[in-house]
Amino acid sequence: YVSSKGGVLALTRALAVELGPYNICMNAIAPGFTDTEASRSLADVDQYDTSKTPLKRLGTPEDITGAALFLASTESDFITGQTLLVDGGRYMH
Repeated sequence: YVSSKGGVLALTRALAVELGPYNICMNAIAPGFTDTEASRSLADVDQYDTSKTPLKRLGTPEDITGAALFLASTESDFITGQTLLVDGGRYMH
């Protein structure tokens, strides 16, 4: 998992450099633990410790959707090569 995630981060930056001259932005979304039907089948979501997440809750699919819509909008036209953490601040903890 760690090496594949690192690969995605590096690929995002490399593609941003390669595609930038064509006015194509390349970004990634790094979601935190998200309360979905799939995640419920993998783990006991209710036991997930949200005390280490500054927003004190699990992510929702809508949280990820909002980030994706932002990156797909013209509001992000000058953002490229970035990975947007959508994890309620957990990475900072």
